[in-house]
Amino acid sequence: MHSSIWFRLQESKSNYFSSKERDMKRVVVKVGSAVLTQDGAIALERMRALVAFLVELKKENEVILVSSGAVAAGYTELKLDRSILKNKQALASIGQPILMKKYAKKFAESGIITAQVLVSAANFNKVGETQRIKNTIDTLLENGVIPIFNENDATATEELVVGDNDQLSAYITKHTNSDILVILSDIDAYYDSDPRANPHAKVLKVVREIAPSELQKDVNPNNVFATGGIVTKLKAAAYLLEHGIDMFLTSGLDLRNAKSFMLKNEHIGGTYFTKGLQE
Repeated sequence: MHSSIWFRLQESKSNYFSSKERDMKRVVVKVGSAVLTQDGAIALERMRALVAFLVELKKENEVILVSSGAVAAGYTELKLDRSILKNKQALASIGQPILMKKYAKKFAESGIITAQVLVSAANFNKVGETQRIKNTIDTLLENGVIPIFNENDATATEELVVGDNDQLSAYITKHTNSDILVILSDIDAYYDSDPRANPHAKVLKVVREIAPSELQKDVNPNNVFATGGIVTKLKAAAYLLEHGIDMFLTSGLDLRNAKSFMLKNEHIGGTYFTKGLQE
């Protein structure tokens, strides 16, 4: 989705934030399988770029990472049929420690400790469990640790079927009292029509509400390891908007727009979902 028309639409800086101070103390960053995988393996260069971005972001913010990619990491070790649910669960079990080892090694180069946090959507339906998760995250962040969340795929099935951690990342953002969710995807923004079918589709830079009909469309992932698509991202955004929390959707394949938005307060590309006041 990196067409020349999209780039021209985003060349000029938005002054949307010029009168609005954004003091983001706690940021959740979700990275999808389509970003972390390439040709059936973990995309190490993209992972390195992601880690470098998060290290920079952490200098002025608390950072929580929600990472997909466990199934893909497992598939590099054992070639099972990914269309069978029990195989995907097995691959996730194999891949999760592989993924965490890679993250731990890369963050350690910058002196940062990481922590693995495996949860399911059901954990956020019980007040006691939600509070314990938040207490753990608060303690980790207070000590400079980056928590890395993933769905507990070995026992939970919903996220393996549909969602690719999008909805889970929205729950995490809300229940850890985070200020914003940043979704890094192979989908670089929310458009007024499908850019794969319409070369004249335009990016919606700021979105304040999402039509219910948009949330009912079919899920359409772009990657063999992904289970989401734009619909699951819109559902995550809608959930957060209901709770007055912002979300930013942008490319994880090219982090320039993510860096501009999060490090420089410049909205060049991507879509910002917010209930914030207009200028």
